Amino acid sequence: MTRIAIGSDHAGYQLKRHVVERLEGLGHDVLDLGTDSEEPVDYPVYCAAVGRAVVAGDAALGIVLGGSGQGEQLAANK
Repeated sequence: MTRIAIGSDHAGYQLKRHVVERLEGLGHDVLDLGTDSEEPVDYPVYCAAVGRAVVAGDAALGIVLGGSGQGEQLAANK
């Protein structure tokens, strides 16, 4: 079992829900760092939290999702 951190903005929320369900179905421990709805939000808060969780050792892997994926991956990698 791998602990995986995941975060998204509002545009990636539905896909995040699907990915979380699939990962948990495969036996992984998922650390869902938000967002929790399709209400508009700024992605850096959620995606940076995923990066921090991996750096801190709270998760072995991180997944970030959003409308384009461009800014989301930058926020997670900073």
